[in-house]
Amino acid sequence: MTALVINLRPTIELTDDEFYKFCQQNPDLRIETTATGALIIMPPTGGESGQRNADLTIDIGLWNRQTELGVVFDSSTVFKLPNGANRSPDVSWIKNDRWQSLSIEQQKKFPPIAPDFVIELRSETDELSDLQEKMQEYMTNGVRLGWLIDPKIKQVMIYRLDQPVEIQQSPATLSGETVLPGLVLDLSRIFR
Repeated sequence: MTALVINLRPTIELTDDEFYKFCQQNPDLRIETTATGALIIMPPTGGESGQRNADLTIDIGLWNRQTELGVVFDSSTVFKLPNGANRSPDVSWIKNDRWQSLSIEQQKKFPPIAPDFVIELRSETDELSDLQEKMQEYMTNGVRLGWLIDPKIKQVMIYRLDQPVEIQQSPATLSGETVLPGLVLDLSRIFR
């Protein structure tokens, strides 16, 4: 099962508030939009992917609680990117000063900001090419560091702002580099 893409434009164009209300009225659906306004309805993940995603969120969250450098978000958070797309990374993080620059209203709905850091975890239902395009979109919109983790083949694609993609095969750990200083993510639970 792959994502369902529904092209609405030029017939229908949802405003930000309409898209937010549509998502609130359909809470059981995982919905994103492309920069051209197409709706993407993603299938739910299975237990194995859900467990891995939870582990990643916990690991980033624990690091963040120790450093208090930013805010961590799970896969249910939708961000309005500068190009107009509404995207929902599996795990994301934003520096405190950038998060605090948003109004309370912006923080409550779909924040109009690109995270500083994102993780996409490939599940059984994900097409690799779709995730690679999504990662490239994140980088084009200002994400500073991104990891596309493929547990099936034990591979990580590291995306850095204005740099070529680095591919690591079966890395034991990943570094948060200067974006998430001091973070060393142990991948043993993800790659087991």
